[in-house]
Amino acid sequence: GGPRPQPGQEVSVKVLGALEDGGLVERDPRLTFVPGHGDVVQALELGVPTMKKGEVAFFLAAFPYGYGRPGSRRCARREPDVPPEAPLLFEVTLLDVRDDPEAQPLPPAARLCLGSQRRERGNFHFARGDFAAALVSYRLALRALDGPATASPGPEEEEELREQRVKCLNNCAAAELKLQRADEALAACEAVLRISPDNGRALLRRGQLLAQQGRDAEAALDLRRALELDPSSKVIHAELSRLVNRRSPPASA
Repeated sequence: GGPRPQPGQEVSVKVLGALEDGGLVERDPRLTFVPGHGDVVQALELGVPTMKKGEVAFFLAAFPYGYGRPGSRRCARREPDVPPEAPLLFEVTLLDVRDDPEAQPLPPAARLCLGSQRRERGNFHFARGDFAAALVSYRLALRALDGPATASPGPEEEEELREQRVKCLNNCAAAELKLQRADEALAACEAVLRISPDNGRALLRRGQLLAQQGRDAEAALDLRRALELDPSSKVIHAELSRLVNRRSPPASA
């Protein structure tokens, strides 16, 4: 009973997903998302808005509407693997429909929870090689963290919000690199360093990107600062050596 979800509303569903041989690959007692945001499989994006609260539906999804050509690589919470181009059968129960909380003022703790959920979803997409979907989830996480709050965060909440933003932006940079978008990755690194100037991961990644653009002096500054923060890093040592060797004139005969 009741109306179907409207555009922009958030839904919570119970999901079971199985392969043709009956192997269970998806089990989530309460998956929460906003249809149209693009951070869940298309079968759910398209199917759940046709349902009513309390309804149980079965969706047989061809691979473009499931986990696509790459399938789903094995990780701790997802066994067995989803093979490439595998059709899936989803059993979905629509548990709840409500207005998207992101647009409403929320307590800082709720903002943190929403941002963390979306970042973890992005990590899942990243682990299976769907970097475009991962980027969508990371950006949604940032939007959740930066949304209106019902009260000013306390010192601990403010620090956790800052840490979550840094994680999301670093993950955005990693996804942009996988998508071969160096300028966007560089912008994400710079956003990290505006929040956390001594973030070693962002310094290393920005140094690498600047070196690729031939901005060697700027790259060296970032890499040397990253090395000060992590003197034992073999990666940073290698990047600096490569940069020094490239800048050094050839020895005369």
